Amino acid sequence: MAISEKTKVYQNLIGENWTLSSTGNTFIVNNPADTRMELGICQQSSEQDVQEAVEEAKKALITWKTEAAPERGQYILRAASYLEERSEEFIKQLILEVGKSYADAKAEVIRSVRAMRYLAGEAERLTGETIPSWDKEIIGYTKKEAIGVVGIITPWNVPLGIAAWKIATALTCGCTVIFKPSSQTPLVSSWLVKAYRETGLPPGVLNFVTGPGSAVGNAIANHSDIKAISFTGSNGVGLGINQLIAKRGARFQAEMGGKNPFVVLEDADLELATDHAIAGGFGESGQRCTATSRIIVLKDIAEEFISLLKQKVESMKVGNPLLEGTQMGPVIDQGSMESVLEYIEIAKKENGILVTGGKRLTEGDLAFGYFVAPTVFRNITPDMTIAQEEIFGPVIAVMIAKDYDQALEWANNVEYGLSSTVYTNDLEKAMKFVNRIEAGFTHVNMPTTYSEPQFPFGGIKGTGIGGFREVGSTAVDFYTEYKTVYIKPHGK
Repeated sequence: MAISEKTKVYQNLIGENWTLSSTGNTFIVNNPADTRMELGICQQSSEQDVQEAVEEAKKALITWKTEAAPERGQYILRAASYLEERSEEFIKQLILEVGKSYADAKAEVIRSVRAMRYLAGEAERLTGETIPSWDKEIIGYTKKEAIGVVGIITPWNVPLGIAAWKIATALTCGCTVIFKPSSQTPLVSSWLVKAYRETGLPPGVLNFVTGPGSAVGNAIANHSDIKAISFTGSNGVGLGINQLIAKRGARFQAEMGGKNPFVVLEDADLELATDHAIAGGFGESGQRCTATSRIIVLKDIAEEFISLLKQKVESMKVGNPLLEGTQMGPVIDQGSMESVLEYIEIAKKENGILVTGGKRLTEGDLAFGYFVAPTVFRNITPDMTIAQEEIFGPVIAVMIAKDYDQALEWANNVEYGLSSTVYTNDLEKAMKFVNRIEAGFTHVNMPTTYSEPQFPFGGIKGTGIGGFREVGSTAVDFYTEYKTVYIKPHGK
């Protein structure tokens, strides 16, 4: 595809300078709803660019980590205000770049601002402990200090929100950052970096390098001066980075896949449950690690639930999210679309019953985008591929359980453990679910996608690596190290 003369060129930020890649190569970012629209040109960076960014981050670390922590928080607050003041611009960019609906894009901007403000406040809560000594003349305490230069690698599906909370936490703690966004959505990431630039953030504290994971991502993983890496993305990539990092003993935090169960009991409000199933399964085209991908409904209400769900799904408006009223847009790219369609065919071959959807949408201008109809299968069993593997697209698998115990067993019968939910008005059953579900966070009568930045976010089992949580008060643990201090005032 020829590059339009009007297409904006986005550069790396290394130290105080916006720069071109050392390779001289670039790549084009297109609108997934209409691939004829070029959104920007980004740098195809290399290991050399990462090396230069690390050198700048190391120099900046000397003064940044000794800056008064509350003062560091002020930069984050100003960046949050910058984003909030330009929220409509950021919303439109998310619509264009990721294919989100207006509602989903707006929600991401709001979450980003809230997370940044909450995490800026953590700068005033970087507390340690005062601990009694056996020696009455010794004063002993602990303090948290920045771990050093950190790498942040973010995904394409929530390119603003995830980057916002990772960067804010790192800066709060006094770390300096090498930030690599997904090559599918680097433009809104660049806008976030610009927000910090506009606050007067010292040069080198936040560095931005775009390019392929095979070059930029591996260079970050292998660099001995990068002391910790926070990654969100696929299991395959996360496990690969973990192997590289393990060789040099750096700290690693990974949030990866999900196969989140949505359990519906006999006494559930089916209007509420079906609305939330659609929001969780088809919001952002199902491209969220917290998406509702498995609905486990008890047999006595299964037919009523499925009928109501089908009716609502078939009334959804799917199309270009720039058009008013659109509820679901495209998936991110050709590869994702083909993968989703392949999973649909696998489900058919494994005797899943297609309730609705199950095809690419190509009517009119939809042919120029990556649109898959919102899809529902029923009579799915735990051994089927669609019940076990993360599809990361607008596909919901409905499983019909004979009783509550079987529903709970099926809910836990996957390698992932991120989010979950149960719909019931029975407090005893709700609490049994809360206590027995294998997930990093859970809900009662709420979508699997719901979260707030003052609560820890993260998963267990195959979802998470490192044992650290993002956002919430414990988010700072990943980016800090404890120092124990003993003081004997008299020096005797």
